[in-house]
Amino acid sequence: MSQITIPLLQQKKRSGEPIVMVTAYDYPGARAAERAGVDMVLVGDSGAQVVLGHSSTVAVTTDEMLVLAGAVRRGTTSAFVVCDVPFGSTELSDEQAVATSVRFVKEAGADSVKLEGGSESRLSRIRAIVAAGIPVVGHIGLTPQTAIALGGLRAQGRTRESAERLVREALGVEAAGAFCLVIEAVPSEITQLLRGVLTIPIIGIGAGEADGQVLVLHDLLGVTEGHTAKFVKQYGTIGDDTVAAISAYTAEVRDGVFPGSEHQYAAGEDAVAAARSALGI
Repeated sequence: MSQITIPLLQQKKRSGEPIVMVTAYDYPGARAAERAGVDMVLVGDSGAQVVLGHSSTVAVTTDEMLVLAGAVRRGTTSAFVVCDVPFGSTELSDEQAVATSVRFVKEAGADSVKLEGGSESRLSRIRAIVAAGIPVVGHIGLTPQTAIALGGLRAQGRTRESAERLVREALGVEAAGAFCLVIEAVPSEITQLLRGVLTIPIIGIGAGEADGQVLVLHDLLGVTEGHTAKFVKQYGTIGDDTVAAISAYTAEVRDGVFPGSEHQYAAGEDAVAAARSALGI
């Protein structure tokens, strides 16, 4: 698979070739995504919940995200790596946003960073980061970092006011210099309207048909426990298979079945004799 670049992603948009993005958080996940031939890997701040056990995305720190991002970068060779900048790491100023983004490029090897929101302050952050030479992916619709202000984890763009806001934000994000836009939990009709107007690729998640799609690796593999979002489709049962495998291992250990002779190393008689002598037996 050839190296995925921004010009190639833009060409996919123009030619109508769907872009595939998956959200991963570690080296094995990145390797699996790479081997499967995805175009983009997103190191999402959803790792706060998925791999770190927090109740929301806002808890994850920049240092924690850098660890996850570095692992994903080491697991990819051709996929384009995008990293979420966590809540609190860009809100204070454009300078803070640039400094945080630089860390993701220098320390984790990110190809791009992703910022949520399309307010004027967020657009200012995008312009500053792009001016510093770092590609930016925007994110509008349901923005988990500020979900409380949106009334919770709920679909956006379903009312006149919300739809108008989405259009303003999408146009603003593109004008600010983002090369790609994630749209989450938005009616497909709104996505289609934006898709026909924006020149940058739109990656949808719960937004109907777009220029590409993104799902969390753990969701599509069936690892996630409990309720999943309406837009999630499970392509595997890895979670149940993992529990079954560990349960089988547990039973064999407790029953004295594992380890069997085939899982053990043999020692020569002289080695055993030496050990016995050293122990005085």
